[in-house]
Amino acid sequence: MPELPEMENYRILLSKQILDIPITGVTVSREKSINTEVETFKKQLLGATVVYLERRGKHLIFHLNTGKRLVLHLMLGGLLYLGTEEQRPDRTIQIELDFSGVKLYFIGLRLGYLHLLTAKETDEALSDLGPDPLDRRMTLENFTARLKGRRGILKTTLVNQQVFSGIGNCYSDEIAYIAGFTPGSKVQNIVQSPEKVEKLYHATQSVLREATAEGGYMEMPLMEGDTLTGGFDHQCRVYDREGEESPSGGKIVRVELAGKKAFYCPVQQHDA
Repeated sequence: MPELPEMENYRILLSKQILDIPITGVTVSREKSINTEVETFKKQLLGATVVYLERRGKHLIFHLNTGKRLVLHLMLGGLLYLGTEEQRPDRTIQIELDFSGVKLYFIGLRLGYLHLLTAKETDEALSDLGPDPLDRRMTLENFTARLKGRRGILKTTLVNQQVFSGIGNCYSDEIAYIAGFTPGSKVQNIVQSPEKVEKLYHATQSVLREATAEGGYMEMPLMEGDTLTGGFDHQCRVYDREGEESPSGGKIVRVELAGKKAFYCPVQQHDA
């Protein structure tokens, strides 16, 4: 599932390509991917322009010049591709937005969606999201405050979107590796030690910033000539590398924690 770095990468790249260009065509192949009647959806979008792209957690929000918002969540298996009709990817496409000859293809939205909402509806829909880990206001003090009083394990806490928005399976494991804690470490043990909280905070910041700068781990480029998207895939230290050797020299182990898979290195990581 695309996480914070992947969606931020999309936001940055698309902001250079589609802003202020009129939407001249709308194709919906899967009605369940949108939240209105297809004809209403088309009518609201045709002629409109995207004036600003915002990311909240794993969501990408297209701000339209009409005041409406398109809220995207790719969920599991979702992708974006920007190109001409001749460059159409050989994938299952649920929605197409034509920006005056260049199309934005929404791919693999089996569970994902693109909802047309008002500004108020957008805020209500995303009201349960916790703060963004990379927000400039996410200081060590505020990070610590988000964890205080919480119980449970590190893995499930990091992927809880009400605690911090944008972290999922991949980056929770990468963060735990850099911090040196097993994904099953108890959060209350980490919070009791200012030094451990600080390690976790800096690991969160460094992993998410590094992954964003390297284009995340998406499996295909956003557009022709895009050499950035997916660049972090081969740089994952532990995620999805069961049985391989970690940078610390240990054999990477896969475990199941609260129904979620987690990867860690027993040489580098220990219970907090």
